[in-house]
Formats: sequence, C-alpha cells, structure tokens
Amino acid sequence: MKCTRCRERAEVHLRQHNSAFCRPCYVGFFQRQVERAVHKERMFTKDDEVLVAASGGKDSLALWDALIALGYRTTGLHLGLGIGEYSISSTEKTQRFARERNLRLITVPLAEEGPGLAISTVASATNRKPCAACGTVKRHYFDRIAAEHGFAILATGHNLDDEAARLLGNVLHWQREHLGKQSPVLQPNHEKFARKVKPLFRISEYESAVYAFMRGIDYVVDECPNSIGATQLLYKDVLNRLEAAMPGTKLTFVQEFLRTGQPAFAIAEAATPPQTCARCGMPSFGDVCSFCRLVAEVDHKRPRVVSAGN
Repeated sequence: MKCTRCRERAEVHLRQHNSAFCRPCYVGFFQRQVERAVHKERMFTKDDEVLVAASGGKDSLALWDALIALGYRTTGLHLGLGIGEYSISSTEKTQRFARERNLRLITVPLAEEGPGLAISTVASATNRKPCAACGTVKRHYFDRIAAEHGFAILATGHNLDDEAARLLGNVLHWQREHLGKQSPVLQPNHEKFARKVKPLFRISEYESAVYAFMRGIDYVVDECPNSIGATQLLYKDVLNRLEAAMPGTKLTFVQEFLRTGQPAFAIAEAATPPQTCARCGMPSFGDVCSFCRLVAEVDHKRPRVVSAGN
C-alpha cells in the first residue's frame, strides 16, 4: 500500500479517512488535524499559554507533543492520583517526557493534599466508586491550578473514542444537561474557570497511539485498574464493533451531533452560572462545592478507616 500523499510505502492505514500514510506524512497529518481543530473551534491562539492536562497516557502526551511541534506555548499539569504502581509509572513517564523536552510541568501529588486525597483513600473512606471520586478531585484541581497560575486555557486529551462513548451514554439515558454541555470547547461561566478545550476530539485512540509510537513517546500502556467494568468501556466496545463494520461511524456520530443536536440542547438546557464555594473560593452550584464536601467526608471518616486496619 502506498502513502496517499507522497506515494512512498505506507505504514498506517486509516479506514475512516480512506487514506494511508508513511511515517513522515502521518506525523504531519496528525499535527494538521490538531491544528485544524484548534483553529476551526477557536480554542486558542499562539499568543495564549495553554495548560495541558498530562496523565502520562498516549493521548495527553501526543497532544502535548503536537502542540509543541506546532509552536504553541504550553505548560503541563500532572496529578499524581495515588493509584498504586499505575500512578507511579504515570508520574515517571510524564516527568521524563517534560524533562527530555525541557518543558515546564506542574505536578500535584494528591496523597499530600488536604487529609490525603489519593483516589484509593478517598474511595475507601467515602464508599464512592473510584471513578466518581477521581472525577470530582480531578475537576477541582484542574480548575484550581489553572486559576492559581493564571491560565485561561486548559487542554485535555479526550479523543474521538472518548467523545463518542460519552455521547452514546448521554443519548441512551437522555442526559439533556450533559448533551447541552458536550462540546470541544467549554466556555467559562465563572471568573475562576478556564476555557476547557479538547483538540483531539476528531482523532481516534488508534491514531493517537500510532502518533505516539512514531514520535517515540514513552507512555503508560495499561488502562487504569479502576476502569475495569466501567460502563464507558462497554460503550466503546459497542462503538468499535460498529466502526469495524462501517468505518467513520464514530466521527460521523460526534460531528453530526455537534452540528445539529448540541446547539438545540445547549439552548434548551442553559445552565445557571455557578456561585462561589464558601470554603475554597472555587465555583460551586451550592454554598459548598462537591469537592469540599468530599474532603470533609474523607477528613471525618478516614481516622476510623485507619484505626480499623490496625
């Protein structure tokens, strides 16, 4: 098979794009896809400094690499989630990525925050599912670090597979408020919110993995151990089967929703702007935000969990 662009021997075939690429052409293709998303969706410009949420996985590191190659100014943000060896490896690979490229990286070890906010600790102390606890904690620290360091833009590595699975779940349960907010750009509605953007929203998980491999990016290959049995993985499996039979299904599903469905839901489900949390000063939809309520619960229950284990 020959490269669609230069006619040299192709190394990767993208059925959803009906294209094949050699290594140099694929790297350029991937980076153009990122730049196209940034420009078309008006995510940010080269005058902005972008805070990139870097987990240590292929998507976030591929995104960070592409933004640097395209000439954008970036700083990485890594949260040490405290999920055993998985988190240790994630932190090591993120720090090595930044160090080898002389990039600025902000690292927050959650086990050292507050009463100790490692995800395993929070889930155990509050009887919450780890993924639910993780989402609450991560959202808070993404917003807080961006606000404290003066970043107006926060970029995450959510890819096409993530967005399609999220959309399928929201449609199956008709989560109208979530459907109204599902967009590659979430504009801030509070002074302490950054604009949240997803430059990989049109790029599949497979494409990110190929780019990371071709660029020699060392990333965490294993899935988070807490994701086993997650509903999101079931949605991804269903979508992968459809994609195998009908290439381009995921991209069409997401793009057509954003073009025709999301604007209607956004108008119908216009949200009330958040208040300010009385405890931490971050945005909240009550007097006290969900993160502070979670911390208070951990602080209250953790001594009993510790003593019970002794």
